[in-house]
Amino acid sequence: MDNFYNILGVAPNASTDDIKKRYRSLAMRFHPDRNSEAGAETRFNAIQQAYEVLTDVKRRTAYDQQMNDRIVLDAEGEALELWRSVF
Repeated sequence: MDNFYNILGVAPNASTDDIKKRYRSLAMRFHPDRNSEAGAETRFNAIQQAYEVLTDVKRRTAYDQQMNDRIVLDAEGEALELWRSVF
């Protein structure tokens, strides 16, 4: 499962306004009509899905719970990824 917080580049405790600002910035940058690079459409779709989940209170709560319940197979790698997403 993709980490929607990492996709948008926001912290898990980010407000809905922060998520919306970041989404708009990334959507403008990766929208297929504005960006013709390979993979831009895929990236845009991931950004859009992350935004839809994280701005809906029920879906965000369920997503957070699912992320907390999963088994971490590579704890060191995940910690490094989380560190890079925050700093």
